[in-house]
Amino acid sequence: MINIEYKHTEIAVKKKLGQNFLTDRNITKKIVILSGAKAEDNILEIGPGFGALTRDLIACCPRFTVVEKDPKLAAFICSEYPQLTLIEGDFLQTDLEILTKERPLTVLGNIPYSITSPILFRLLEHRHLFLSATLMMQHEVAMRLVAKPGTKEYGILAVQMQAFCDVHYLFKVGRKVFRPQPKVDSAVIQIRPKKEEPMEDSEGFRKFVRAAFHQRRKTLLNNLKELYNVDSVGRNTLQRRAEALSIHELVQLFAALKPLL
Repeated sequence: MINIEYKHTEIAVKKKLGQNFLTDRNITKKIVILSGAKAEDNILEIGPGFGALTRDLIACCPRFTVVEKDPKLAAFICSEYPQLTLIEGDFLQTDLEILTKERPLTVLGNIPYSITSPILFRLLEHRHLFLSATLMMQHEVAMRLVAKPGTKEYGILAVQMQAFCDVHYLFKVGRKVFRPQPKVDSAVIQIRPKKEEPMEDSEGFRKFVRAAFHQRRKTLLNNLKELYNVDSVGRNTLQRRAEALSIHELVQLFAALKPLL
C-alpha cells in the first residue's frame, strides 16, 4: 500500500479508485487558465484529491462545488478549504440537476483512470447542464476522444462525443508529475456541448453507433441488417466500415435508417 503525506495528513492511495495525485503546479495553473473559469461561473470540480487543482482554481473563483468519493480526502478538503461546497460521494451518482438550478456548470477535474469512460458518458448524457468540461485523463482515452475517421482510435467514444460536443485536445501531461507515478501519460481535453443538437433521438443514435461499430472489421451492412431496414441506403455506403465514415456521414446514415420491429 502507498501512503501520501501532505500537510501532515497521511492518506493511503486507493488503487480501486484510480487515484494518482498531480504534483506540478505549473500544470494546474495552465488547466485553470485554459478552462476559462471565472469567479461568477457555477464551477464543479470532480475528485479534488489533495487539492492540487483546487488551490489554483480557488485563486480566481473563491466559491465553488467539489465532489470527492474518498472520505479521508473529503475531510481534508473540507478542513483545508471550508469556503467550498463539498459533496462527499460518487460523481456518477451526484444529482447534477440540483447543482444547475441557477445556471449551467463549468466542470474541471483530474478524473480517475478507472472510471474515465463512465464519467465522460455521464457528462454526455447531461450535456444540457454544463457549458464546458476541462478534464485531465489517460492520454490514450484523450486520443480516442479526438480521433478522426480511418484511424484505429476512431470508434464509439469519438463518434458519440463529437456528434454532440466540440472536443479539443489541449496538452499532454507526462507521468512523472504524479504520485504515485502511473504507467501511462495523461492529457488535458476540453468538451463544449454544441449549441444545436444534430438530431432529436440521441438515445437512438447511441444504439445505432454501438451497432455500427459492434464488429469493426465487418461492413455496415453486416452490422446493421439485423436491426435496421437498410433498403433506403445506397449499397456503396453499406459496403464500407463504420470507422471510414465521418461524424456527419454517420448522422446522415442514422437519419436514413428505420429500426426493424
